[in-house]
Amino acid sequence: MPETAYVYMMTNQPYGTLYVGVTSNLIKRGWEHRTGAVDGFTKEYDLKRLVWYEQHLSMIEAIAREKRIKRWHRDWKVNLVQAMNPEWEDLYEKIV
Repeated sequence: MPETAYVYMMTNQPYGTLYVGVTSNLIKRGWEHRTGAVDGFTKEYDLKRLVWYEQHLSMIEAIAREKRIKRWHRDWKVNLVQAMNPEWEDLYEKIV
């Protein structure tokens, strides 16, 4: 069975603070961010809105992509969100 991994971005509001993460279970990880179940950056800055994600066939591939995106300028990250989700909707409701 092929491995699935996701790179994703969370925010608190359109054009707000951005967090880039990686997970093998996007629904569970999204729930953890939304409920504040895990301490850290997203809980501290109230980043509960899933605004972008992409699926990868392996965790190694997803981690490499996450690391590249984390080095990007903020404008590039905003453009990535805009391309997939121009209204900055919370995509979590669409994946559950």
